[in-house]
Amino acid sequence: MIGNLSVVVLVLALVIAFLASAIRVLREYERGVIFTLGRYTGAKGPGLIILIPIIQQMVKTDLRTITQDVPSQDVISKDNVSVKVNAVIYFRITDPEKAIIQVENFGRATSELAQTTLRSVLGKHTLDEMLAERDKLNSDIQEILDSQTDKWGIKVANVEIKHVDIDESMIRVIAKQAEAERIRRAKIINAEGEEQAAQKMADAAKILSTQGQAMQLRYLSSLQDIAGGDKSTTIVFPFPIDVIKGLLPDVGEPGTAVKK
Repeated sequence: MIGNLSVVVLVLALVIAFLASAIRVLREYERGVIFTLGRYTGAKGPGLIILIPIIQQMVKTDLRTITQDVPSQDVISKDNVSVKVNAVIYFRITDPEKAIIQVENFGRATSELAQTTLRSVLGKHTLDEMLAERDKLNSDIQEILDSQTDKWGIKVANVEIKHVDIDESMIRVIAKQAEAERIRRAKIINAEGEEQAAQKMADAAKILSTQGQAMQLRYLSSLQDIAGGDKSTTIVFPFPIDVIKGLLPDVGEPGTAVKK
């Protein structure tokens, strides 16, 4: 009796072990790459997957987007400035078969490729371009990585440069350069203002030269500005005869009598 019970328990244990090795449940974002006697026979999932124990094996993959940091890289820019740059990449598996069969470790392979691509792309640009055109650099790196990882069944969705670390001495040089640029712009703006003011003054002079009455009014206005509104101020100045002629038409040339 005890012997029969032991046999039953053993059989139940074998059945449970068989079911445990034969039945797999994959989530919505998971896929299973199936190998039958070592040969690829398809990718399955999600849901219930039944395998033939010993004959079939399954390698599970995750289709969700993976976020991976790219370690800090020493980069020498096109203008011979040494910087340290790190980034982050976002990628996901689009073809489970290629991701498992075509590359040993797709995560490590993508990371190593991202490091070399980062150094290669940034080395073709100046420091100013690294700082000012980061979006364009991100796009260039992403396109290169995506084209290279496509044969692995990997889609690189995005690349973001996180930090561009510059040496302290170079930071001081950049600060001096920025200050010189601000001074240059200020001088240009001042020169443009002087040019516009000179042009307006030339235009006003042309108008006043053709309008005698306007010249006289301008002369009187200038005298009022000189006085500053202080009635106690006495100003001695030559009075143009042309102004007198404009105000008193009967006044003749100097040395002639006034007609009555």
